[in-house]
Amino acid sequence: MKKQNMTTQSMVKIAMCTAVLAVLSVIQIPMPSGVPLTLQTFAVALCGYVLGRWPGISAVGLYIAVGAVGIPVFAGMKGGIAVLVGPTGGFLFGFLFLAWACGAGVGKNKMTAVAMGSAGLLSCHLLGVSGFVLATGATYPQAFITVSMPYLLKDALSVAAAVQAGAFLRRRIDPGYVFK
Repeated sequence: MKKQNMTTQSMVKIAMCTAVLAVLSVIQIPMPSGVPLTLQTFAVALCGYVLGRWPGISAVGLYIAVGAVGIPVFAGMKGGIAVLVGPTGGFLFGFLFLAWACGAGVGKNKMTAVAMGSAGLLSCHLLGVSGFVLATGATYPQAFITVSMPYLLKDALSVAAAVQAGAFLRRRIDPGYVFK
């Protein structure tokens, strides 16, 4: 496999997507379950659709790392390791899979891109539910009903919107880019 060096332009794109993710994460609507309603899913999917697989994961990984050291970039302006091992931590780690899957949809037709994003979203929710179970002691069915099911429609719409927004932004970044 050919080794690629990261360019300054790539680093700037990753940093900008990380910043967008951070901003869209702190804007929230608190929910009784403890898992707030945010635009994180949209932002993570957008990172993948704009940057591609590995740069998308890099942006999300940077976001998680920045939050882990205590900078309040997670939902509700929270930060620190406690958030990563708390009830919402599984979703944060699931975002890596979502970004990768959305990035894998880049260059494919829109239906394939949405399908890839949907697979990533299911992975994200599986990790989110598992993290909630570990952090709270809830059963899997209780966790699914509490922290996954109410968000699935919003998250699916977020992925679909990110496909469109990602295609628009990629055309601005790379004028030769077209969906197949």
